[in-house]
Amino acid sequence: MSKKQYFGFILGLCVSFLSYSTQPAQAVELDEDIRTVPLDSKGKKTVLSNEQVKRGKRLFNSTCAVCHTGGITKTNPNVGLDPESLSLATPARDNIEALVSYIKSPTTYDGLESIAEIHPSIQSADIFPKMRTLTDEDLFAISGHILLQPKVVSEKWGGGKIYY
Repeated sequence: MSKKQYFGFILGLCVSFLSYSTQPAQAVELDEDIRTVPLDSKGKKTVLSNEQVKRGKRLFNSTCAVCHTGGITKTNPNVGLDPESLSLATPARDNIEALVSYIKSPTTYDGLESIAEIHPSIQSADIFPKMRTLTDEDLFAISGHILLQPKVVSEKWGGGKIYY
């Protein structure tokens, strides 16, 4: 390969890279079936908007992921945010209303004692500053994110060390 051919190849490679890298990134839009999550314990469902999905992910990552990366619970690996763990809690936390209630006033897995002093919550926003500015819409979006993740990343969500 001559110097001229080599230079032409490199120039072509740079131009193609620059044209590719300046294209706007396209986020994957989730279809309505995937965005449909349980709303309440009576079986009613809701479809999260694309904005709620994005907002829930952003808020979860900035507020909850320190302890719940990938749907696990770092302080108690026996209890995660996977669908089975959420459904076996007392009361069940496998729908948006139940998760919002939990985020406002958390209790032990058996539901008998408050853990607001050790788990970030709206009730304990005075000692957990990240909770101070969260609105009910934010809690709804975070809860939706938690319930959506098993559909997006399947068994990885709450799967523990083997995935993260």
